[in-house]
Amino acid sequence: MSAFTRLDPALAEPEVSAPPADRLIGGAPVFTSWHIEDAGGLYAGIWQSTPGKWRVEYDEWEYCHILAGHSILTGEGGTEYHLRAGDSIVIRPGFRGTWEVVETTRKDYVIRT
Repeated sequence: MSAFTRLDPALAEPEVSAPPADRLIGGAPVFTSWHIEDAGGLYAGIWQSTPGKWRVEYDEWEYCHILAGHSILTGEGGTEYHLRAGDSIVIRPGFRGTWEVVETTRKDYVIRT
């Protein structure tokens, strides 16, 4: 294993999925993920979603950098975070709310469980 990895979608086969039906609020979002790094509790890659809205519950830490699109992350208390290309965020364990993709969104991510 190298001590250096590029987050390049050419390094992984894309996996297509969707939010679980019991979390879906609106639309028909399609997720495409390129899981590039899996180091036992630390994951990194690229994720993309088409428009839609679903409930989220984070039990892990996630850093992400928005590469394209527009999404709205809304906490349980109603605070909205508009995410656009160039934004970088950290989502901490315990965050509950919704993720709404307004315009197809692509992000790179690092998750620690």
